[in-house]
Amino acid sequence: MNQHRVIQIGVIADTHGLFDPAILRYFQCVDHILHAGDIGDRSVIARLAQIAPVTAVSGNVDGYEQSGFPSEVIVQLAGRRIAIRHILYEGGKLTKDGRAFLDREQPDVCVFGHTHQQKVDWFGKTLLFNPGSAGPKRFSLPRGIRLLTIQKERVLPKLIRLSDNANHRNRSTGVKLPKKNGGKDMKGKTLIGRIVAVIVVGSFLMVTTAC
Repeated sequence: MNQHRVIQIGVIADTHGLFDPAILRYFQCVDHILHAGDIGDRSVIARLAQIAPVTAVSGNVDGYEQSGFPSEVIVQLAGRRIAIRHILYEGGKLTKDGRAFLDREQPDVCVFGHTHQQKVDWFGKTLLFNPGSAGPKRFSLPRGIRLLTIQKERVLPKLIRLSDNANHRNRSTGVKLPKKNGGKDMKGKTLIGRIVAVIVVGSFLMVTTAC
């Protein structure tokens, strides 16, 4: 893959067997898709693979390696080392195994799931993010996916809010990235150059450009 061109990555997790038709619109221009586990049904991966190449890990719902998908994986995309692992946080805290994984692999970006909560945070020089759940709505937690755009030293993550009902029209929204100098895990001065977070409100046409 050409490391100097812009690439867009679709990030999804916790589908629990549900393929929301809105994903086709939001991921239509992506070069690659990352699924951070709790797939629920292999048909979800098959449908994602019709859009773009997919790298997926298994989650606790999938039975981990019994599903045929690894529990964790590292991929190189656009010169960035991206880690995928289903469980990184539990109870609002970074798990012992999650911390050990990050210390061992030292990725530029780590994508995770499990909590069903959209999250953007830093662990030293690693950008951590959870796209939220794209599966059936759980309690009061919003449903969501993410887009990650990479070009040279720029990394642009977008948070996309899906409607509570997969049959309803979806909308998009976003939040700002946290500052790197806050919190006990903020050890690094920089991640991978300039990181930009976009707040997007409105229709799909406002959150992406034509392919």
